[in-house]
Amino acid sequence: MLSSTDHDKLQQIMQENPENEALINRLLTSHQMEISTISHEIRNPLTLVYSTLQLIESQHPEVLTFSHWTELHQDIEYMKFLLEDLSSYNNGERLELTPVSASTYFRRIALSFAASIVDTDIEFVSRIPEDLPEISADPVKLRQAVLNLLRNACDALNKKAPDSQKPVITFSVTLQTDSLHIGVRDNGCGIAPEDQETIFEPFVTHKPDGTGLGLAITRRIIQAHHGTVTLNSVLHNGTTFTLTLPVQ
Repeated sequence: MLSSTDHDKLQQIMQENPENEALINRLLTSHQMEISTISHEIRNPLTLVYSTLQLIESQHPEVLTFSHWTELHQDIEYMKFLLEDLSSYNNGERLELTPVSASTYFRRIALSFAASIVDTDIEFVSRIPEDLPEISADPVKLRQAVLNLLRNACDALNKKAPDSQKPVITFSVTLQTDSLHIGVRDNGCGIAPEDQETIFEPFVTHKPDGTGLGLAITRRIIQAHHGTVTLNSVLHNGTTFTLTLPVQ
């Protein structure tokens, strides 16, 4: 799979020599089709295996006490999540753009996320003005990109020491000149400097149950919107991700 660095180099080559643009675009399209085909071919038998396990459980409940039966289910669930993330990454650049009222849109994301952490001890602060302008965006994919960052913030807070300060996530959206700046800040465990260099690369993860595609998906979606993703993190002292999106 091509890394974000590979994509950046290809974009540079196309800009330097437009004659290569058509060829590179054909190669990228072929690459995406191959990933889609592989995902499809794996998903079908995996679904069959999962259905078979459910059938076995219903007819022979005693298997629930067998060693590693639970782990087997967990492994299949992980494979399903991996295929979903792989599909999201592969299709991250294919946008269905529509006019979006930024204030209403981001407030809905904030409300949805707040509801998902209501049973935790995390304090969630959102700062979204009422007068943000309209933007052109793919509302489904942009939501996925933002929620990936908010969920990562939760994971970072879960790694904090029990006697640390109260866990807080701050979600903010501001208008700066001709772009929106979307910030997701946490006061969690932070990210080591050596890990920050590769954190947006596909399949790079520092979570025991992660697929390593969440941040890669976010970056790909934002870049497809002609935006940017930046990271500012201090180990043991929190992390801030900032997305920028152009305003119409």
